[in-house]
Amino acid sequence: MEMLTIGAFAKACRLSPKALRLYDELDLLRPARVDPDTGYRYYAAGQLERARLVAWLRRLGMPLAGIRHVCSLDAGAAAGEIRAYWARVEAETAVRRDLAAFLVDHLGEESRRDTTVNTTPLELRYHAHSDRGRVRPANQDTAYAGGRLLAVADGFGPAGAPASSAAVQALRSLDTRETPAGGVLDLLEDAVRDAERAVRDAAAGAEEAGTTLTALLWTGSRLALVHIGDSRAYLLRDGDLFRITHDHTMVQSMLDEGRLTPEEAASHPQRTLLLKALTGAGTTASPDLRLHDARPGDRYLLCSDGLPAVVPDTAVRRLLATAPAPDEAVHSLIAAANEAGGPDNVSCVVADVPEAAA
Repeated sequence: MEMLTIGAFAKACRLSPKALRLYDELDLLRPARVDPDTGYRYYAAGQLERARLVAWLRRLGMPLAGIRHVCSLDAGAAAGEIRAYWARVEAETAVRRDLAAFLVDHLGEESRRDTTVNTTPLELRYHAHSDRGRVRPANQDTAYAGGRLLAVADGFGPAGAPASSAAVQALRSLDTRETPAGGVLDLLEDAVRDAERAVRDAAAGAEEAGTTLTALLWTGSRLALVHIGDSRAYLLRDGDLFRITHDHTMVQSMLDEGRLTPEEAASHPQRTLLLKALTGAGTTASPDLRLHDARPGDRYLLCSDGLPAVVPDTAVRRLLATAPAPDEAVHSLIAAANEAGGPDNVSCVVADVPEAAA
């Protein structure tokens, strides 16, 4: 068997001798032989492929525990794990990118600082409604719309209705509170922690009970989003519909990783299995937090999953685009869900950003 010294092996696989010694200690990349007298490590040429894989994965930023797992798999399964890891990295990077863009914009506009909620200007036009649907015996959703706060929560489990109500109630103080534009994301994050405690109390510690939460807070020029679970937020702008939330579900993660097609996801038996939610167990789950620049003429929709489960985005876009006012849009969307069978509770909040007054 051809043997390489640690120096020669390090040069061939692009790992430093120091890294190789660490990976030996961690049982990630053991040398083929260790001299019993000198302790000098020797590697077989056949180990180069694994060593190069370790080096590549380290360049991706994969943690050592993840690399060990990938190295234990066959090629096909390893490729799937790498794809899944990178999908998570991209999702996390997107959140940081949005925050960085906000900070650049916020710090660069000192000449026209927006330090508090605009008190004169544009006021949202809004409407909210929640419906039991045609199948469920009770409504566990909560929908709310006010001058600054829009929110939808979809409860689940034996205390789902109290959980969703408690989550929204914990945010309602934001509707009347002046909000520094620069600190709005911190304010929302704190409010979600309050909501988490409120849900835990409402669910009396029952781990199987909890709620999703999707909310938008208006600062006079921007909308700050907080999102956890599979309720959704959409933006209708210039006739085009954009989804601005990402479902925290098992099926969505499998879609992101390329393990499912959209057609397979639509009928997957675990399509409602949540990866993140506010639960009675009180475990901390990081929400998505970001800011959106609002434009006059924008129309926003928040909804529980009872709407997109049965009404395709093409129909949602058409109904949002043709309804003259938020209340008509809300009732049209809920009617469409019920006409499609209404298998779940359905809640909608629609808000318009009006044109600036002359």
